[in-house]
Amino acid sequence: MSISWAYATLGRIGFEGCFDRAVIGAMTNLASHLCDEADGEQILISPRIYGAVEVLVESETVGELSLKGFSWPILVYNIIGLRGTPSH
Repeated sequence: MSISWAYATLGRIGFEGCFDRAVIGAMTNLASHLCDEADGEQILISPRIYGAVEVLVESETVGELSLKGFSWPILVYNIIGLRGTPSH
């Protein structure tokens, strides 16, 4: 699983009689590649999400990953759990 947060384009695509909704943008690409990198129950997040939730979660740095479609490495974090929640 992954979580990414950025601007995206939302819209309706298709043709008369056959429409669907789609989301496009770098954010969807990042989220998809983070999902591909995640093992089992890992929740990988982007730096922007980490900045928004760091006081709420226990996390560890995975490191910088070179992901397809990005010309720079992305620093990735793994969510371990919520702060103050007993581990199972």
